[in-house]
Amino acid sequence: MKCYIKDYPRPQFVRKEWKNLNGEWNFIFDDKDEGEIKKFFENFPIHKKINVPFTYETKLSGIEDETIHYIVWYNKKIKISKEQLQNNNIILNFEGSDYKTKVWINGNYVGENIGGYSRFSFNIEKYIVEGENDITVKVQDSLSKDQPRGKQRYKKESWKCWYIQTTGIWKTVWIEWVYKKYIKNIKNIPKANKVQLEIETNLLERDIEEQNYYIEMEIAFNGQILNKVKELLNNNYQKIEMDIVQDGTDHIVQKWDTNNPNLYDISYKLYCNNEIIDTVYSYFGIRNISIKENKIFLNEEQLYLKLILDQGYWKESHLTPPSEESLINDIESVLAFGYNGIRKHQKIEDERFLYWCDIKGVLVWSEMANCYNFDDDSLQKFTNEWIRVVKQNYNHPSIITWVPINESWGIPEVSICKKQQNFATSLYYLTKAIDNTRPVISNDGWEHTISDIITIHDYKQDDELLYQEYMDQDMAVLKNLKEYNGKHRLFANGYKYEGQPVIMSEYGGIAINSNEGWGYGKQVKDEKELIDRYTRLTKVIYNIHYISGYCYTQLTDVQQEINGLMNAERNYKIQPDIIKNINSIDTDTEKN
Repeated sequence: MKCYIKDYPRPQFVRKEWKNLNGEWNFIFDDKDEGEIKKFFENFPIHKKINVPFTYETKLSGIEDETIHYIVWYNKKIKISKEQLQNNNIILNFEGSDYKTKVWINGNYVGENIGGYSRFSFNIEKYIVEGENDITVKVQDSLSKDQPRGKQRYKKESWKCWYIQTTGIWKTVWIEWVYKKYIKNIKNIPKANKVQLEIETNLLERDIEEQNYYIEMEIAFNGQILNKVKELLNNNYQKIEMDIVQDGTDHIVQKWDTNNPNLYDISYKLYCNNEIIDTVYSYFGIRNISIKENKIFLNEEQLYLKLILDQGYWKESHLTPPSEESLINDIESVLAFGYNGIRKHQKIEDERFLYWCDIKGVLVWSEMANCYNFDDDSLQKFTNEWIRVVKQNYNHPSIITWVPINESWGIPEVSICKKQQNFATSLYYLTKAIDNTRPVISNDGWEHTISDIITIHDYKQDDELLYQEYMDQDMAVLKNLKEYNGKHRLFANGYKYEGQPVIMSEYGGIAINSNEGWGYGKQVKDEKELIDRYTRLTKVIYNIHYISGYCYTQLTDVQQEINGLMNAERNYKIQPDIIKNINSIDTDTEKN
């Protein structure tokens, strides 16, 4: 897209005046929590160097210490010119830092953020001086099950599918320069013939009512300008409706889908009187996700989902992508295997991942990292961050489904506990209140309350048993008459199937025989057996008439879990064309 800048961390909201702060920082462990008392923010005791944004647990950080350290400190010096200071706010952005982050500039406390997965920012203009400046960051983490942690272990050792913790800064840190008044956020709601833009602007106290502020929006497709509109802003928050194509322009609106991921460039210019004071570059896609009876539709065409579960871990860098190219390579591998989408599991990925899914036409289920307790503290922490995540990534057309909770994690008694059912249901309605354009799955896998899609997790390795489970005459699983997968029912008590689409959103997990890791069920002895089992299990799911898609576990091996189609180094265990051919079976032919 026209807005694209390599390694720019926020690719749907681009300003040209920015600086990447990744790279070498000073670093120290603070196991006794003495840093604030000893004022590390005034005189930083340099013990180690770390390569940000890789956490100390990883090889690429330069430290590679996998033991638990609850408190870590970072320090870096940056230079700011007189021109950069003049008439500008300076915004310090963190794409992700786990979990409680405090920031000091030149010894002055700036603020804190709680949460490990969403972006946060600080206006540091009043703390910055011309010349050299000192940034100090304290991050406090824990093994608490009250905080959203996803697949990060909450014990001191890894086990099953829980992995080495991620502590501290794990996504890009960067600064940008904006005028005293600037565009804070833009929400795009594309429709078939027009795009509605919900615009938020940041008004500071120094602004005076006599000044006139305008926003100018320009839409283009493949370099052709389609429409330009300039609107007077009356409030901090304002809705503007804009046609994509100006009357008389020779252009047929192009929709975004998996075969033709058409995207439109859009720019936003903020004027104070007749002077441009802020410019943001972005893009959008026009597509519609809908549910009719028990089927899912993309742009009014029935969609059969062929997803693969992706946990977004790398051997040398854990949750942090080693590079933008590593994200692109994973997405291209997904397409090479013949899948049309990715279930990004228990992680809010680097936003560059979503950009490349938008570009390449890959569908995404966006899933939050879960807590493992149910109490007032965990509810508040989870809900606050989930709201921020949905708002942050709303504009990406590749996201077609929101998944706040997986497998009753954090709500272990949801099957019978009304309070936990209320929480799952509240997340459904809360997400729909922010975004009513996408399906929401309140609790993926089992024990559903209210949900737009009903999902099943079943790792049976015998295709006959899998078929018998879901094709019995009484449809006992779907009617919530019996447990499946050994211990769970499809619906929480008091809820029932209401005709929604059904997806087998976890299955497979096949591992080749090894003494060094695990997969689901009995391991296969070689590549040939893996292909055979994958084929038989996938055909069974195709042949269950009421199922509208599947999600195979998983794309890559992750630490001790070795059930990926690629190993941890991203080497193929099976040539992609073989899996692609299996995934390309005509569903109607098979069912007939």
